[in-house]
Order: sequence, then structure tokens, then C-alpha cells
Amino acid sequence: MEWDGEVGMNSVPDGVVQHILSMLSNARDVAACACVCRRWRDCVPYLPALFFPRNAFDAAAAARGAADDVIGRMVASVARLRELVIYCPFSMARLPAWLAARSATLRVLELRMDAAADKVAEGGHLDCIGLASNLEELRLWGVSLTAAPAWGRMERLRVLEVVGASLRDSAVRDAIAACPNLTDLSLLGCDCSGTVAIDLQLLQRCRLDILGAGNCSLLLTAPRLESLEIQGFTWITLCGGHSLRRLSIAKSTGRVHKVDTGNLPDLDHLSLRGVQWDWAAVSSVLQCASEVKHLVMKIEFCGDLDALQPFPEVDLVDFFDSHPKLRKVEIHGAMFAALCQKNSLKNLNSRFLIPCLEEVLITVRSPLNAEQKLNTLESLVKYSVKLRTMVIRISQMKNCHEAADEFFEEICKFKYMNYRKVRIE
Repeated sequence: MEWDGEVGMNSVPDGVVQHILSMLSNARDVAACACVCRRWRDCVPYLPALFFPRNAFDAAAAARGAADDVIGRMVASVARLRELVIYCPFSMARLPAWLAARSATLRVLELRMDAAADKVAEGGHLDCIGLASNLEELRLWGVSLTAAPAWGRMERLRVLEVVGASLRDSAVRDAIAACPNLTDLSLLGCDCSGTVAIDLQLLQRCRLDILGAGNCSLLLTAPRLESLEIQGFTWITLCGGHSLRRLSIAKSTGRVHKVDTGNLPDLDHLSLRGVQWDWAAVSSVLQCASEVKHLVMKIEFCGDLDALQPFPEVDLVDFFDSHPKLRKVEIHGAMFAALCQKNSLKNLNSRFLIPCLEEVLITVRSPLNAEQKLNTLESLVKYSVKLRTMVIRISQMKNCHEAADEFFEEICKFKYMNYRKVRIE
């Protein structure tokens, strides 16, 4: 077949070429395409995004400042730049000029500040971000927020994400107060102590992940909040959680002492995780989440101070009567043991039903109280009128002797009697 010279990229309309090349963002790809021909190079000003990955430049180029020169030229050439992402090493001294050049069009900015070679101490390296006053999304890696940045009011900012930062509570408060219209806030893998106070009237989604075993408290006021995931706090107070649909609270080290959420009428998903919680904190959350549909309980112990104690006895009838809309339950060993105590089933009667429960996942870690545990499993199957699946997860059975073997044999018999619904992992 003969090649028609009119067929190919040269015959494609300029608008189509611009649309195709606008899908490029990686700086290396953009530079390569700009070298193909003048027509392609003329499309560079219309690119919406530039992304400089970690390996965008070799170490020698970064050391002699050539990387900064290339970043500056490319930013200057993209007249309609909306998104700028820099992961490679760069000079903070050049950042203000780049942001000022594209302040009118820039909407999304993501920077790995730990890659900067000349960071300014005490948060001053963030001040220049205020030059891009039209930003809608800001993501920062490896920053220091020990002093509030002087970036002024960021009225248009809707998304703020900070990863791997050293935080001071007063600096966090002032920085967030300068962004009053945030709908999404994430502080991930951050070091902080004291009280983190956040008041955002438009906030809808929030993720807070604080490292370390220290005692850090959270005071969050967000009347429009729909999703909240928090990790690492000892004291938690939520004001205005009436619209909350998803709540996850975890603390991998240390203890959760107090949780005050107020009533949560629209909550669909609740996850409680950690090594140690005060039982009062657990009870408070469960009481406020009476309408929850999906519950995950993975707490090892309760108790005050350093005393690790098992969960107190929980009445199975009262528990499910208090949470009538539960559809899916994931229960770790400690909570399951609390539902398997001597008097946990004393209120069972023929009129009792678990009306909505469809899926159950139970982790069993000990053969103690084997008879009570089997009775609880049988009761869950018997009284859950909509139950479709029960998964029994045998995990790290500590008492590896005859009692454990007998218990596992009874579990297998139970599974065989209810093979349509029950399975063992």
C-alpha cells in the first residue's frame, strides 16, 4: 500500500493536536514533543499541567542549577498553566518567580519541600505560596509548620494536603484559618503535640494522621463534615457531626482516653481501631452511632492508664437493639469475647430479631469460653433474618493445646451445619 503524504499528524487539525498534547504533563515528555517540530512546540503554551518527577534531572544538573533553569523556562513557556507538580530537587529561591509568573492561571500546586536544597527555617519557605492567590488545591510534602506561614488569605483554596510535616498546634491553627473555604483537609504522617483546633464551616472530608505515642488532642468544628479519618489522638471532640457518614478513629500506640462526637444520625460506616481505649470512649461512640450500618471494631484492650484490661461484658440483645440498622459487622477478638460472657445471652427470647444484618466477620484468637463463643455464633446465625455470610477468622490462636484443637473442631462442625452461610479463614 502506498503512503499518502497527506495522511498523518500533518493532516490533523490544530485543535486536535492541541487536545492530544494537552494530555501530556511529564516534563520529559513535554520537552521531547517540543523538539519534534514548530507546530508541536507552538502547542506548549496551551498545556494545562507540568509534572517534574523525582528523576526529571540527573544529580549533576541539579547540583549546578541547570534543573532550576529548565523548570523556570518551561513554566514561563506554558502560558495557561493550571497545575504544577514538582517532586525533583529545586531551589526555593526560584519558586517565588515561578509562582508569580503563573499566578493568574495556576489552580493546583504540589511541592516536595524535602527536595528543596535551600529550605528556610520556621515556615518562611511557605510564604511565597501566597503569590498564587488563585490556588484551589495545595499539596505539600516534608514541610515545617512550626510557625504560621505568611501567605495571606487563600479564599479560593478548597483542598489542602500536608504530608510528613513537623507541626506546632498554633501554626496549624493559623495556617488553616487563612484558608476558610476548605472542603478537603489532610494532615498525613505529621509530628505534632498539644491541641489541634480546626474550625472550618465548609469542610466535607478530613484525614488527620498524627505520629508518635504522645498525648495530642483534637477539637474539630465542621458542620458539613461527611467523612472523618483520624489517627493518633488521645482526646477527640467533634462539634457539628450531624452530616457525618463515615468515621474512622485509630491509635496504633498509646491510649484513646475520650471521644465526644455528639449524635451521628447519618453515619453509615464506623471504624474503631487501636491497642487501648477507655471503655467510656468506646461506649460514647457506639451510643452516638446508633444508626450505623457498617461497624468495624478492632481494639485490643480497654482500661485506664497503663492497666490493659479485657472488655467488660456486653449484652448481645442490647447491642443489636441499640444498633438496629447494622448490615455489616467486623469484630476483633476482644469485642467478640465481650459478647460471649456468662450473661451476654441472658436476654435472648423468641421475639428478638437482628433485622438488617447481612455480613459478619469475626476474628477468634483464643479457645477460652469456647461454649459461650459457640452459643454466640449460633445466636447470630439464628436471629439474623437477612444474614448472607459469616466469616470466622482463626488468628494466632495462643493456647495451642488440646483445648484449641477441640474448639476448632467445634467451629468446623458449626460451619458444616451452616455451610450455606458460614466459612472459616
